[in-house]
Amino acid sequence: MPTPAGVAEWRAAADTADDAVVASHVDGDHVLLLRRWRREGAPVLLLVHGIGMGQQYFGLLREALSAELDVIALDLPGFGDSPEPAESLPMPELADLVADALRAMVDAPIVALGHSMGTQVVAELAARHPDLVRRVVLIAPTVNPRERSGWVQGLRLLQDLANDPPIVALVGARMYLQTGARWYLRKLRSMLEHDLRDVLPRVAQPTLVIRGDEDRVVPADWASQVRDLLPDGELRIARGKGHEAMVTAAEPVARIVMEFAR
Repeated sequence: MPTPAGVAEWRAAADTADDAVVASHVDGDHVLLLRRWRREGAPVLLLVHGIGMGQQYFGLLREALSAELDVIALDLPGFGDSPEPAESLPMPELADLVADALRAMVDAPIVALGHSMGTQVVAELAARHPDLVRRVVLIAPTVNPRERSGWVQGLRLLQDLANDPPIVALVGARMYLQTGARWYLRKLRSMLEHDLRDVLPRVAQPTLVIRGDEDRVVPADWASQVRDLLPDGELRIARGKGHEAMVTAAEPVARIVMEFAR
């Protein structure tokens, strides 16, 4: 079980952005905030967070990844430090917004990594803008089609938290409070309306699926289905980890991702 120092370590990684280049992309009232930890000559990796979260949630994973990769982490509209827009964009349009922002920042195809709801965004990004994405990483992909309900998804998250160390609840609570219930529920509707199965066959890039073997939100058969629907998919298992494997196992997950990103 982690000590309070574990939470302090996450906070230090999440809150320290002194060495990041900060940019924003604005389309109407939809604002993307992007932070980039440059590493010249290294592959560029994009981090897209899940529902209720923000780029800070990737703090520990991002710190480990930036040792070898040029990392961009963003706050989707209404999350993290990005202001809440009037309406929630559907996943394809949200991916288009991310693509527009990337075209101003990068001059070569990137590796796109998403967690939970972020997997829906990066899958759409890869399918709709293949010139921008050369590889894809899907950590804990949503939504399991047999449980396409906000109530069930909430229950599964609570069940997952019960098996996770306290750092997950503490970090998650901080981020959810920042998002607020109103925007969370609006985005949840967009998330549940989107069917990842329709997108995956159009993701032609090599794609790595990562699932914690104790993940209650992403059951094993759904993770296998995600892998099987991909033209070039690979499934890796994080042993003893749940839905938030990139928080509870940041260094091992980072090693898997860095190997795949090369």
